[in-house]
Amino acid sequence: MTDNSEKIKILYVDDEGNNLTAFQASFRRDYEIYTATSVAEGMNILTEHEVHVIVADQRMPRATGVEFFNIIRKAYPDPVRILLTGFTDIEAIIDAINRGEIFRYLKKPWDELEIRTAIQNAYEVYRTRKELSTKIAELEKANDELNRFVYSTSHDLRSPLASIMGVLNLAKMEKSVEDPNGYMGMIETCVNRMDIFIHKIIEYYKSIRVENVYENIDFRKLMHECIEMCKMQNPKVVFDVKINQTVSFNGDEFRLSVIMNNLISNAVKYQKPEEDHPTVKMNVNVYEHQAEIDIVDNGVGILSDHLKNIFNMFFRSSNNVTGLGIGLYIVKEALTRIGGNISVESEKGIGTRFVVIVPNKKLTDI
Repeated sequence: MTDNSEKIKILYVDDEGNNLTAFQASFRRDYEIYTATSVAEGMNILTEHEVHVIVADQRMPRATGVEFFNIIRKAYPDPVRILLTGFTDIEAIIDAINRGEIFRYLKKPWDELEIRTAIQNAYEVYRTRKELSTKIAELEKANDELNRFVYSTSHDLRSPLASIMGVLNLAKMEKSVEDPNGYMGMIETCVNRMDIFIHKIIEYYKSIRVENVYENIDFRKLMHECIEMCKMQNPKVVFDVKINQTVSFNGDEFRLSVIMNNLISNAVKYQKPEEDHPTVKMNVNVYEHQAEIDIVDNGVGILSDHLKNIFNMFFRSSNNVTGLGIGLYIVKEALTRIGGNISVESEKGIGTRFVVIVPNKKLTDI
């Protein structure tokens, strides 16, 4: 018996009526038992009743016990399966165990104590799996609700921030506010930083929620659009771009844009203030199986001790620039989603190089 009031529900499938009768006589007081003399009858019972443990005879005329388990495994994965056999079908049994079709097997004629122990152990496995499945579903639901809440809140926050920026810009245009201590500028800086942070949250949310959509990518167009978006951060930065694309490339354009925008933005943002010739070099080589993207800057660089942490959320390698510590985390997550990878080399005060490799998803692979 189980530790609680619920009776273990067992389906016993055997083409020999005497075996079914004997099983019911031995266990009906302790378990809720359903019996079937064929695969079809057993499947009907599974359709109509919840079953915790299935016991099936191996040697049946129309289908063996292993074949029965193989048939029902996908449609009814939860019940734990026990095989009874009076024959030495060792190879079939081993194969069934390896493929996860049976929990264990018992020899016929079965021993009552042995089969009770097997049923109890099987039910514990069933209950543990169900509890785990419930916990996973609860966690997924909580995570989904949290993501939705963060996304919704982020969207809602952008409206009042836009209003604040509008008031600040209006005050500057009209010169209607005296600000000898520069408080207006401080407010503007904080509002801009918050707006960027909110934008990153929305970007991350979309990256983890949007399904992968693979389409033909023109890297010249993609890189041009990303550079145009980022170069306004520092108009002095010179971009040296070389793109070698002679083959068709299929990829997730949305996530590639997210990756490039963040990496190029960082290359611009983390330039040395005293640098006379701030430069970002970009080399793109597209091959049959993958695209390789090099992004090299001559900026502030990253301490070697920090390189292992730069893809962690909220980690900032420099306190001199008001970074948010989320951009590279978003890059890593987006690359994971599309099966790519990234490596980094950097020297403090010299610059940083990122190498991104993205698989070319052929139409036959999608």
